[in-house]
Amino acid sequence: MTNQVPVSTLHPTTRMLSDEQIREIHNATLDILAHTGIVMKNQRAAGLLLEAGAWEADGKIKIPEHMVMSAIASAPARIPMCNRLGQLTMPLQAGKVFFGSGSDCIYTIDVDTGERRLTTTEDVRRIAQLCDGLEQIDFIMSMGNPVDVNPMDAYVDEFVAMMRGSVKPICYTANNRRDMEDIYEIACAVAGGETELREKPFLILYAEPISPLLFPDESVDKLLFCAEKGIPVTYPPSPNTGGGGTITLAGALALGNAECLVGLILTQLVRKGSPFLYGMNTAALDMGSTIVAYGAPEWPAGMMAWCDIARSYDLPVWGAAGATDSKVVDAQAGIEASITVMSAFLTRCNLVHDVGYIEYGSTSSMEMLVITDEIISNVRFIMDGVEVSERTLAREAIHRARPGGGFLADDHTLDNWRWAQWHPKLFDRNRYDSWVASGSQDLTQRANRRAKKNLRDHKVPGLPAAAEETITTVMNRRRAKAE
Repeated sequence: MTNQVPVSTLHPTTRMLSDEQIREIHNATLDILAHTGIVMKNQRAAGLLLEAGAWEADGKIKIPEHMVMSAIASAPARIPMCNRLGQLTMPLQAGKVFFGSGSDCIYTIDVDTGERRLTTTEDVRRIAQLCDGLEQIDFIMSMGNPVDVNPMDAYVDEFVAMMRGSVKPICYTANNRRDMEDIYEIACAVAGGETELREKPFLILYAEPISPLLFPDESVDKLLFCAEKGIPVTYPPSPNTGGGGTITLAGALALGNAECLVGLILTQLVRKGSPFLYGMNTAALDMGSTIVAYGAPEWPAGMMAWCDIARSYDLPVWGAAGATDSKVVDAQAGIEASITVMSAFLTRCNLVHDVGYIEYGSTSSMEMLVITDEIISNVRFIMDGVEVSERTLAREAIHRARPGGGFLADDHTLDNWRWAQWHPKLFDRNRYDSWVASGSQDLTQRANRRAKKNLRDHKVPGLPAAAEETITTVMNRRRAKAE
């Protein structure tokens, strides 16, 4: 018998842009920055840009090519994200794909009643707990803006609720520098100190400019704070086609690239090597409803394109998948989630958020989270490729087989069936009579049952006592200042 030569497994990938197309978008970006210019509302950031070689004309700051290329060169290609226990769980680097929930939904679908209602802090904690127990969800976002707390404290309360609900890495939002300082103080207490947090970061900031080409004071201030402290940051603009961006995807990509790179430049001017996650949002502004469509094909098409641009810069990249414009968890929701999840895998987007969104990001759904977790698992099996090796070629089993007899009872099947096939946890493969006997439940009903079981049974390690003390101190200080 011939010995099997080791063969590496091909993991399927795809590209949206050619090298020439990337160069053209990059060149258009340089033109936007150097000739169109940006409006920078943060005075410190404006000063940093001007000192580094930018100039001011016509009320705008113009940025030369050398500043862009210097920032791209100094930013790291890998961001080692840990969980709050200090374990490396999410290395954001080429080829790695991780999924997480979304943030700041106004509404949630109550998992117990099915009611669409306003989100509370407890919803944030419970959804984080659900995500903690879902195998394919790698990081946490708030999934809601709670209405049961002071609006000025909401982002800090969200952060605390996420940490109490999960040990997984957190992508968080904040209102201003004060929020950032308080969240940082709490995070340091959880990690064991500033050095520990910098070496093993478990949080990454999500902040945005305003398309087209406006950089608000507080948005930029948060970015600068992260660079000072060594906190990873993503700064994706939203040049949605027909809204904040041009109706054409190429123009929106060039604009979004320019806006994102301004964020990159600022972080590198504060501290070279600051961890920065590249990305943007180029969904379609629907011309009929005027919603930003999360399920539109423009979203995955744009994501696949900006992932190509990110790879050309050797930067880790941000994206979105697993969301729907549907108002309920139905066939449309499953189709839209599946297309975007497959697209995220094919383009090897590193940090993929918005899993569990319905109603174009206005509402969170635990059932949608559970179903998309299953979709991700299914697609991951495909994207892992086909192993070709001595064990998978199964030549001995084929040699043993009786013609027409099959392999059901063969030792090779018994030894390998658990990993060689994908096994659903939620999708139904029972025969009809068995499905009826088990309650004739559809997919959403089964997802609801699994979500409730997770909330009942899944245990999350508590926060260190010192962290809880710091949380109490911080929140008391905030409330005293508000009075």
